[in-house]
Amino acid sequence: MSHPQPDRDELRSVLDLVRGQAEDYLSALDTRPVRSTTAEAAAATLEGSFPETGEGACAALRELFERGLDAAVHSSGPRFFHFVIGGVTPAALGADWLTSLLDQCAGMWVASPLGVRLESVSIAWLKDIFRLPAEWGGAITSGATMANFSGLASARQWWGEKHGVDVSVTGLAGLPAVPVFSSGYVHASAVKVLGMLGIGRDSVRRFARDAAGRLDLEALEAALCELDGAPAILIGNAGEVNAGDFDPIEAMADLAERYGAWLHVDGAFGLFARTTPRTEDLARGVERAHSITVDGHKWLNVPYDCGFTFVRDASYLNKAYAVTAAYLDEADEGRPVMSDFVPESSRRARSLSVWATLRAYGRQGVRSMVERHLDLAQHLARRVDAAPELERLADVPLNIVCFRWHPEGRSEEELDRLNTRLGEAVIEDGRVFFGTTIYEGRVALRPAIVNWRTETKDVNFMVDVLLEVSRSIPFT
Repeated sequence: MSHPQPDRDELRSVLDLVRGQAEDYLSALDTRPVRSTTAEAAAATLEGSFPETGEGACAALRELFERGLDAAVHSSGPRFFHFVIGGVTPAALGADWLTSLLDQCAGMWVASPLGVRLESVSIAWLKDIFRLPAEWGGAITSGATMANFSGLASARQWWGEKHGVDVSVTGLAGLPAVPVFSSGYVHASAVKVLGMLGIGRDSVRRFARDAAGRLDLEALEAALCELDGAPAILIGNAGEVNAGDFDPIEAMADLAERYGAWLHVDGAFGLFARTTPRTEDLARGVERAHSITVDGHKWLNVPYDCGFTFVRDASYLNKAYAVTAAYLDEADEGRPVMSDFVPESSRRARSLSVWATLRAYGRQGVRSMVERHLDLAQHLARRVDAAPELERLADVPLNIVCFRWHPEGRSEEELDRLNTRLGEAVIEDGRVFFGTTIYEGRVALRPAIVNWRTETKDVNFMVDVLLEVSRSIPFT
């Protein structure tokens, strides 16, 4: 195109092109390799110098479809088992396209009554399905890291006030170090957030009673007792990433109440245990926390990126994030300024996809999906247990199965090397997708089942591919 003004008449052609390509893509997604064996080469073809003149929207999009699909990891498909990532439900996909179509700024009511109202409704529905107190505050974030940031920023605000300081105004200078206690399950995103908040990544003390990282309650209580009444922040973990295990949240809530501490619960995917009676006891006591983190792009299966933060006293969120300017809207009754409760002021209207998913499938739909994934995880565990060359390393309380390849006669060092190679080989093979971790000091595999498309055949296919690929790994 020679003129910088976009051709508005090409919009219909763009929509027709994208619709056709989307239909083709989705029709093959269930059986498509998760990662192409030519992904690296395909990504390299997208390099090039900045064009002096453009070729138009359709030409650019055709190039993306022709070159980009092979470079993408097809994580929305049923055979992606890495990072505890869900897919995108039909309702969420349609609503996400509508989100881009409307292009709302969902920070203030005046900018988008639709985005703000749907966020308020969605947060209320989520509190209902997770059985959290209705009076709690909450907001949608860009994922678990920002949800952790919001919850722990509230905790930092509370901690500062306990010392007579508004840290959002004057900062942390001159104050003592913030005591932060957790188990060995504390997630990397929470540690990252502590650095971002100025509390410090090294501030967190981990009390673990074994190599897996399970909480040492007695040591935690002793540390709280040593503070002699000074405020502290506890981080509980509902669904750790290696085996889906849980800290004893109720016992941590008891300690928080006894010693006057703030309890933050990282429940990125584990909080969904509360959607079914089968697993609700795993997260017993989270309603007694002060702040909670949950991900939407995990078990709710809405598009990347999406998270939720819930805080017992929303005023701490407001104190941490509220800003004023002459051109900005002020909160009014029934018209909240959502950007006053989260780090971002410029906010995509993620509430449309969240609301659409909850409205489309309801409480029973979410529960049914979670329970089906619980069944699939148990099926995978049985497949692992039945294979002589595989060794399960942990119980399966939720949706993650932690195991390793264990050919006979190999030392622990050899097994670590072999499993590292196997994890790399599975990803390079591309037909299924999951990675390795370190569990109790050993290299392990940890596929997570969380995609709404995943069925028994996909789990069986994963095991079959794993065993096939393992036969190509040299024992050297």
